[in-house]
Amino acid sequence: MPYKDKGQLEIEDRGAVLVVRVDGGPHQVFGLDIANQLDRLVNRVDRDPGIRAVVFTGAHPERFVSHAAVQWLQEEGAASPTVGRRGAAAVVRMAKRVDRSRLLRSVMRRTPMRGALQLERLHRTFLRMNSSGVLFVAALNGSALGLGAEFAWACDLRVMADTDCFIGQPEILLGIIPGGGGTQRLTRLIGTHRSLAAILEGKPFTSAEALANGAVDKVVPQDKVVAQAVELAEHFGKRTKGSVAAAKRSVYFGGSMSLEDGLHVERAEFFTRVMSKEGQELMLNYMATTDVTGELPLYKPGTYAQALASGSVSGRPSANGR
Repeated sequence: MPYKDKGQLEIEDRGAVLVVRVDGGPHQVFGLDIANQLDRLVNRVDRDPGIRAVVFTGAHPERFVSHAAVQWLQEEGAASPTVGRRGAAAVVRMAKRVDRSRLLRSVMRRTPMRGALQLERLHRTFLRMNSSGVLFVAALNGSALGLGAEFAWACDLRVMADTDCFIGQPEILLGIIPGGGGTQRLTRLIGTHRSLAAILEGKPFTSAEALANGAVDKVVPQDKVVAQAVELAEHFGKRTKGSVAAAKRSVYFGGSMSLEDGLHVERAEFFTRVMSKEGQELMLNYMATTDVTGELPLYKPGTYAQALASGSVSGRPSANGR
């Protein structure tokens, strides 16, 4: 029977933070419907100045996302002609060009190229998450394998349940390799050797191992996963959205370049922020506070802690220094 997708994203609006429950059906798999809905969601939140963070969690009680819908991958692979590495590289390059053309995209979706286009679109969605001023947090209420793990790696922060759940890349056990960014993002999170060893073996990390390796940021009791993720989202979401986006682009994209090229990315992002209205206002307030109090605000007891909590150094004080 041909693969039919029924996954959906259930969105709970909490003001500046959205809590999104990923419903992948009885097996909690990630298929084309979820990929398309995620693409639309990222577009929406990136353009909405009122949304500062998104928390993803699984609708399944014990799984974040099981893995990709294997039938989806198998059928798209079977529909494509067999090619070698050079041919595959050419297909991937063509998919990138086609995806940028709405007219060509609609035509090519009806050809064997559709699988490459679907993968290109998913990668573009994850990359937009990495360049967005919105903070994305994975609340791993349960296990995540394959594309489920890659979805978590594409988020900015990860909170995992302290249960017998696991996270990792088992693709090699099916005769394939990670295709949703796992070889790249996991490597940047935990280092080349540990990433390669994990991918070659196909064995996932326990929550304790994931925390020790730096693959997740926190491990908490399962019933506190979403609450802890929302707390992190609210905390980091208080920073200016433009600065969050600039910092993410500098780290995610500049950090994988040569030092010289990475510094170029950083300088460009820095200049956009130092000339911005928000940056100018906060710096002028900092200077004014220094003039009134006679001390640099970040060296005044309590001010740094207040700035961390509020997301910015407090505004210009009154003449008496309060």
